[in-house]
Amino acid sequence: MATDTTFGQRKKDRIDSLAEAGTLSKDEGVSLLQSAWRRLRRDPVFLIGLTIVSVFVLVAIIAPFVAPFDPTKAVPELRSQISPATPIPPAQEGHLLGGDNAGRDLFSRLLVGSRQTLIVGVLATLGGLAGGMLLGTLAGGIGGWMDSAVMRVVDVMLSIPSLLMAFSIAAMFARPSQWTVILAIAIIQVPIFARLLRGSMLSQRHSDHVLAARALGVKPAAIVFRHMLPNSLGPVIVQGTLVLAVAIIDAAALSFLGLGNPDDSVPEWGQMLGAAQRFFNTFPHIAVYPAICIIVVALGFTLMGESLREALDPKSRR
Repeated sequence: MATDTTFGQRKKDRIDSLAEAGTLSKDEGVSLLQSAWRRLRRDPVFLIGLTIVSVFVLVAIIAPFVAPFDPTKAVPELRSQISPATPIPPAQEGHLLGGDNAGRDLFSRLLVGSRQTLIVGVLATLGGLAGGMLLGTLAGGIGGWMDSAVMRVVDVMLSIPSLLMAFSIAAMFARPSQWTVILAIAIIQVPIFARLLRGSMLSQRHSDHVLAARALGVKPAAIVFRHMLPNSLGPVIVQGTLVLAVAIIDAAALSFLGLGNPDDSVPEWGQMLGAAQRFFNTFPHIAVYPAICIIVVALGFTLMGESLREALDPKSRR
């Protein structure tokens, strides 16, 4: 009898434990953003990317104040070392990375060049995001013939290789500059954002809150801008992080090919990489340093963007 009682008590305890396991606690009801942040702060890939991006942004902000030398002017001790046999001053005491062919401190130019690289990447991404949001909102919000017309333009733009289109746009201007690079990269990013936003808005069109707003007689414009668009921006913002990495690489490619700012008194990593190509065979380090900076920063934005996309994807939530 005691055995039956003990067995029955164990059975009830197991049932009670299962019931408690299936009960949601008060703290478990969290939003998608809260759940994503809980995953991201335990994700080493995201933390590595965030660290790289944070250091890059911090350096870009404080670079003019911490650079040991003026990156636009030659340093006398470096200038005196330049000769036909040694056009590039080597690394030495007081000059961690040496100098360039004009006698300017290379380390200072790398520091200050981070600001120009960040400006070009951010402005190009924001320009592409603005244009993509305009086309995506027209296509996904209005639909019908507007959707067909916009998407045909987007399909044509996507059918052209992005770098080839960027080269063509930048080459159209008589005087290449930093702004021509920003414009060229922004234009090639527009169809990416437009297609992504249009797909997100189409998925919102038949959601419960949009159907309820229509049933209540809310105006179509209010439905698009108050209900559909805000709930469709998540994937677009995440994509912006990934596009920023591509924008930095594309800007470096344009500057490397001579389609960027020709004034080398304003240092920029892609421009420094292009100017170093004629010395690469004998002094490869002046090209390796800006190339490493570009690769590491692009990697940081990519790692952070991929982690954000996975964390904000409801299908990957556990």
